[in-house]
Amino acid sequence: MRSRLTVVLLGVFALSGCSLTGRLYPVKGPLSTQSPSPVYVARMTGLLNSGNFSVVLGDGEVCKGGWQEIPRPKTSNDAGTPGNLLVTNLSAEWDTVYGTGFYAAHVLGAKLYARAVVTGNRGTILNVEMYRPLDQAENKAGTPKGVAKDNKDNIYKLVF
Repeated sequence: MRSRLTVVLLGVFALSGCSLTGRLYPVKGPLSTQSPSPVYVARMTGLLNSGNFSVVLGDGEVCKGGWQEIPRPKTSNDAGTPGNLLVTNLSAEWDTVYGTGFYAAHVLGAKLYARAVVTGNRGTILNVEMYRPLDQAENKAGTPKGVAKDNKDNIYKLVF
């Protein structure tokens, strides 16, 4: 099963030129009250279980960092977080963006789940989580979804 997942991910990245482009939409916080709300373009590159994530904010601040696949917990006490990627769990943000209980029902324990911490050249820190749902009937990956939270109290919906 793990090898099938690897083949699916490899195929997705190969077809997309090893990168995905997404958009960050503010849904809560100071940026969400602006009219119109800003939309930031994000880019994710890499293969299989790690790579780079970048976004340019409205004031020209460039935020860059790495993303990593988060392995599924092997036991109920295993947080599944790699030691070199320090990011807080964004379960509350998933529920804020997609509705109450979304994190527990869809993201928690997902096979295709990744986190990123990106830092800007002007002090912004952005924590990002992404997952790609699996269509069990067709045994293929669906469209990725994500959320992000910055150190300025903004919560974003990440759409690819």
